[in-house]
Amino acid sequence: MRIWLDGALRDADEAKVSVFDHGLTVGDGVFETLKAEHGTTFALTRHLERLTRSARGLGLPDPDLDEVRRACAAVLEANPLPLGRLRVTYTGGVSPLGSDRGDAGPTLIVALAGTTRRPDTTAVVTVPWVRNERSAVAGLKTTSYAENVVALAAAHRAGASEALLANTVGRLCEGTGSNVFVVLDGQLHTPPVSCGCLGGITRALVADWCGAKETDLPLEALEQAEEVFLTSSLRDVQAVVRIDGRELGSAPGPVTAEAMRIFDARSAEDTDPTS
Repeated sequence: MRIWLDGALRDADEAKVSVFDHGLTVGDGVFETLKAEHGTTFALTRHLERLTRSARGLGLPDPDLDEVRRACAAVLEANPLPLGRLRVTYTGGVSPLGSDRGDAGPTLIVALAGTTRRPDTTAVVTVPWVRNERSAVAGLKTTSYAENVVALAAAHRAGASEALLANTVGRLCEGTGSNVFVVLDGQLHTPPVSCGCLGGITRALVADWCGAKETDLPLEALEQAEEVFLTSSLRDVQAVVRIDGRELGSAPGPVTAEAMRIFDARSAEDTDPTS
């Protein structure tokens, strides 16, 4: 496996990041995860735009997107896979121990791992921890994922693949690595980014292509929903068949099945949709 690190391809066992890198010591970094099929990424432009927004939100210099594109292409060419998870990580770089950022400049890493297509259905659980919609990093895709690790581990212990969280005022927010859509009275809804969720790339495309409404919903909406599905770069559109102990019947339901169909068709037509 070959990895891009700070300007060049390197063998995985030779790609070394300093123990003083701010991304390691304090989680001062941002990242993107992209789906790559047979060497072609999906929605690369949108992912790079969000990488820049996240970097600006942390006060990092804008990433050199031409370099990021070159790095992604080089890694994909060096590691041919039928289906892969392409990860772009951009950190504050070598810095003093503590929260102060150093002046060595950012670290850029692009790596690829093989993956498999997700099942069409999954189970989720709700967890007692919350998203802070007023956090300084709300809506940014940062490397500070410890909360997600804890919540996802709880989901796995309960036999689920994802944990869903409310925000601090009890509104439905998101999953640890996904956005959530619900069908209420036949209408498709997803929480607005103002609730503190990450504005997912797949979320935005599905909302646009399928006509979903951004709706501020209580967490309890999951109890009334006729259908629920998740979106993310690697899940695409995935139907939820069970929430906690509640079975949602035959899934995917008609609205979810149509969203799956539309997303599959539209994403196949255009692998870098910018509008």
